[in-house]
Amino acid sequence: MPYERDVQAFNDRADGYEDGRLGRLHRDFADRAIRIALAVAPAPARVLDVGSGTGYALRQLAAALPGAQQLTGVDAAPEMVRVAREAMGDADGRVRFLEGTAELLPLPDGSADLVISTTSFDHWADQRAGLAECARVLVPGGHLVLSDLFSVLLWPTLLGPRRGKARTRGRADRLIAAAGLRDPRWHRLAGPIVQTVTATR
Repeated sequence: MPYERDVQAFNDRADGYEDGRLGRLHRDFADRAIRIALAVAPAPARVLDVGSGTGYALRQLAAALPGAQQLTGVDAAPEMVRVAREAMGDADGRVRFLEGTAELLPLPDGSADLVISTTSFDHWADQRAGLAECARVLVPGGHLVLSDLFSVLLWPTLLGPRRGKARTRGRADRLIAAAGLRDPRWHRLAGPIVQTVTATR
């Protein structure tokens, strides 16, 4: 699927994204990823959620991190950003949602202690560039927590519209290392395929 159509698909789903069985599944994945994130980074001052969607994960992180100074969500789909802003309202002035892509994050260098991304990585147009941007905005010693579909086999990466994407641990590890991130550690998020990798800047 061309990247522009991918973004439009999320625009179309924004208003009901958190509803129904699929919405519950996405929230469950986010909750599990947040537990992993808080285990590796218990008290980050500045948090970035790449592919923040409707803002569910960032809302949960804001509640779990009363001492955090700023929590930023970035998403390429304008309608997702709108829904996230509306859901957050004025409840927490530390939280903001920006339109942008993983490949060109609208944040300065060294502006995040924790970067989290849940089921967004597979939709990035250029995963190598996106991971390099995540590394750029992290402070030295900051943490990346990346959750998505990662197969133990190579064949899912060779078929369909997402061929060439990092859908195996090996491919993801190589991109993480190329971005200047170190010490990748893998965690099972749900079932055999939905996994989380953590790495340090």
